[in-house]
Amino acid sequence: MYAVVATGGKQYKVEAGEVLRVEKLQGDVGAQVAFDQVLLLADGENVRVGQPTVAGATVKGHIVEQGKSKKIIVFKYKRRKRYRRKQGHRQLFTAIKIDAIEA
Repeated sequence: MYAVVATGGKQYKVEAGEVLRVEKLQGDVGAQVAFDQVLLLADGENVRVGQPTVAGATVKGHIVEQGKSKKIIVFKYKRRKRYRRKQGHRQLFTAIKIDAIEA
C-alpha cells in the first residue's frame, strides 16, 4: 500500500516503514506527525485519486531526526562585467518514519 502526500509545497510517494526527508516541520524527535493532505491512495488493485484530496485518508508517522542537509553553493556570474556572487546554503529538513497509512 502506498500514498502520495503533499507537504512543504512538494508531493511525496510514501509507504509504511520508510523514512522520508521533508521540509522542516515543527516538533521534537519522537513526536507524532499526521498528514491529512493525501492526494492518492493505492492498495494493490484499488487506486483512489482525490479531488483534490482523498476524504478520510491520513498518513501517520513520527519524527526521527531534525537537521540540515549538505551545503549547496549558489554562484552568480556575468562574464566581462566583473560580477561574481558566491553564497552557501544549508536547507533544514525533518526525517519522518511512516508508521501507518489509514484509509
